[in-house]
Amino acid sequence: MIKDIVSALLSPSLRRNRKPKDWAQNLKPGLDQPISDRGVPSDLRETISKAQNALLKMQDPESGCWYSALRADTTLESDTVMLLNFLGRGNSIKVRKLANRIISQQLPDGGWPIFKNGPAEISATVKAYWALKFAGHSPNEPRMASARKKIKELGGIHRVNTYTKFYMALFGQYDWRGVPTIPPELMLFPNWFYFNIYEMSAWTRSIVVPLSIVWSYQPAIPCPPHAVLDELFPNSSRWIPLKEAVGAHGFFSWTTFFLMWDEGLKAIEGKGGHWIRVWALRLAEDWMLERLQGSDGLGAIYPGVVNTIMAMKCLGYPDTDPRLVEQLQFLDKMEVPSPLAGQDALESDELEYQPSWAPVWDTAIAVISLAEAGLDRSHPAIVKAADWLIKQEIAIEGDWKFTNPKGQPGGWCFQFANSYYADVDDSAMVMLALRNVYLDEPLASAREKACLRGLNWVLSMQSSSGGWAAFDKENTKAILTKIPFADHNAMIDPPYADITGRVLELLGKIGYDRGFTSVDKAVRFLSREQEDDGSWYGRWSVNYIYGTWQVLKGLAAVDEDMTSPYIRKAVAWLKSVQREDGGWGETCATYADPSLKGRCGAATPTQTGWALMGLMAAGVFDDSVRRGVDYLIRTQRQDGCWDETEWTGTGFPKVFYLEYPLYRQYFPLQALGLYQRRLRELTGR
Repeated sequence: MIKDIVSALLSPSLRRNRKPKDWAQNLKPGLDQPISDRGVPSDLRETISKAQNALLKMQDPESGCWYSALRADTTLESDTVMLLNFLGRGNSIKVRKLANRIISQQLPDGGWPIFKNGPAEISATVKAYWALKFAGHSPNEPRMASARKKIKELGGIHRVNTYTKFYMALFGQYDWRGVPTIPPELMLFPNWFYFNIYEMSAWTRSIVVPLSIVWSYQPAIPCPPHAVLDELFPNSSRWIPLKEAVGAHGFFSWTTFFLMWDEGLKAIEGKGGHWIRVWALRLAEDWMLERLQGSDGLGAIYPGVVNTIMAMKCLGYPDTDPRLVEQLQFLDKMEVPSPLAGQDALESDELEYQPSWAPVWDTAIAVISLAEAGLDRSHPAIVKAADWLIKQEIAIEGDWKFTNPKGQPGGWCFQFANSYYADVDDSAMVMLALRNVYLDEPLASAREKACLRGLNWVLSMQSSSGGWAAFDKENTKAILTKIPFADHNAMIDPPYADITGRVLELLGKIGYDRGFTSVDKAVRFLSREQEDDGSWYGRWSVNYIYGTWQVLKGLAAVDEDMTSPYIRKAVAWLKSVQREDGGWGETCATYADPSLKGRCGAATPTQTGWALMGLMAAGVFDDSVRRGVDYLIRTQRQDGCWDETEWTGTGFPKVFYLEYPLYRQYFPLQALGLYQRRLRELTGR
C-alpha cells in the first residue's frame, strides 16, 4: 500500500522528465482512413497533383535526396576572384566568368545588393568593384565610374566590414592597423575561461580559426597594378582607427574595452615569446585539420573552405598536398550549374558559387510536404529518401560537446557531410519527416534507433531559458558581439523562437504535451519572445511570417490552448498583413527595419504557405485562408512549380541572405495539403 502511495505521489514528477509511453509508435504514420474527395474543389486537387509530380521529378534518382543549389549575393564570386589571385591563378578563365556574373547583378545606381531586390550595400559593392579590376576592367568604364559614385554615397571604402578589410590587407590595399586583430592565441584560452572559441557560434569558429592563422603570417601578396584601389581612398591614408570604424560607443562600454585590447594586441604583435605563437598556430592548425574529417570543408560553408585554403598556403602546404587539393575540390563543387539545361558551369559565360549545400534540409521538408499532401506513405520515392536520411545520421561528438558534456551523439547536419556540426533545426525536421513514411524492417528499426538518439540529443541541447539554438547550448554571451571582428552580426548562437517552435512540433507529434518539463519551459520561452504586435522573429528564414508560423505550429502540436489571448494576437497579426491578392510576403529588409514586417515586397508562394500553415495550426479556416489558397492555385505554373521574386532564406541577419530554390515548391504544397486534409475531415463528418 505504501508503495502505491509513493508511486502515485511521484508519478507526475516522473512523467515530466521521461519520454511519452508511445513515443516510438508515434514515429510511425497513423493508419490511413478512407479518403473522400467530396468537398475538395477540383482546382485544389489538380494544383496539389501537379506540385507533387513536379517535386518528385526534382528528386535525385541515384541517392534519393532532394537538393538545389543555394543562391547568395556576389560577395562569393568576388571572394573567389580574390582567392584565385592569392593562389597565383589570376589569369584563370574562371576570373572572366566570375566577373561576368558580378556585372550581371549590378544595380542601376552602380552598387551591388546583398539580397534580391535589395539596395546597394557597401562591402558587396567594394568587393565587386575590386573583383572587376582584378578581371581587367578599366576604372574608366561607365559601370566602374557608377560603382565608385555609389561607394562614396554609401560612406566610402572605410565603411566595409572586417573580412573585406582583411582580404584587401593581404594585397596591400588596406593597412593592417585598420583591420581587427584575429590572433591565433585565441586557441590558448581554456574551455572554462569566460572567453574561448566555443563561446563563439559554430560558423564563426569555422571562419575565424583559419583566419587567425592568416593573420599571424600577414602575407604580402603582390597586387596586380591594374587591381589597386587608390581611387577609392579619399586621401593618402590606407586605414582609419577601429574606434572610428565601429561607430558610436560610450567610453565605458564593452566596445571600448575590446578596442583597447585590440590596440594592445597590435602593439605586442611580434614581440612576445616566439614559442607562444608557434604553440597557438599548432593548436589552430590541428583544430582545423581535425574538423575537416568527415566534412565537405571546414563547417561545410564557403568562407570556411576559402579561409582554410589560405591558411594552408600560409602554413607552407604545397599545391600537391592532398589536404589542400581536397579543399580546392570542395570549392569547385560549390560552383552553381548554369541554368541552361545540361550545361556545365564552366561551359557557361558566367560562373556563380553557392555558400553551402542543403540536401538534408531540402529532403526532409520535401518528404513532409509530399506526405502531408496525400502521397502514399509507402511511395518508393519517399521510402528511398527516408533510407538516405537515416544513413546521414551523425554518430560522433561534435563541437556541441564542449557546452553540453552530458549529451550523447545523434542528430543530423544541414549538408551532405559536416560531422562536427549537427544542428537542432535539421535534426528536428528529419525526425518529423521520418515519421511520415511507412518503412518495412529492418529500416523501421533503424529509424527508431536513429530517432531515439536524435531525440535524446535534441532534448539535451535545450537551453536554460527553455529555447533551442542551432548548433550550441548556452552560446549567449552578448558582450562578445562587441569584439571588433564580430561585425558579421552572428558572433553567438542564442535560442530563437523559430527553432524552438519546430522542436515543439516534433515533441508534440510523438506524444509530449504541457505535462513535460521540456515542453513547459519551451512554451514559457516562446511567450516571452513574442513581439508586441503578436508576431515572432524568424532567425533562419525571412522573417516574422516564418517565425510566427513555426511557433504556432509548435504550440498546436503540444496541445496549447489555441484560443489563448497571445495566440489570437498572433493570428490577428498574420491576418493584418495579408495582401490584397491573397498572398503574404516580406523582404530581408525587415531585419534592419522591423516596422516593415509583413508589409514590404511582393507576396511569395513560400511565405504564403507559411502564413496559411500558421493560421490553420491556430484553428483558422476562414476567408483569409481561402484567399491564400486561391492565391497559390492562381499563381502556380502549368508545370506545377511556382515563381518567386524575393529571397526568403537567412544566413546572417542584416549581412548575408540566401535563396532556397525549393522553398517555393514544397512549402506551398505542404500548406495546400493541410488545407485539403481539413476539407476531407469536414466531408467525413
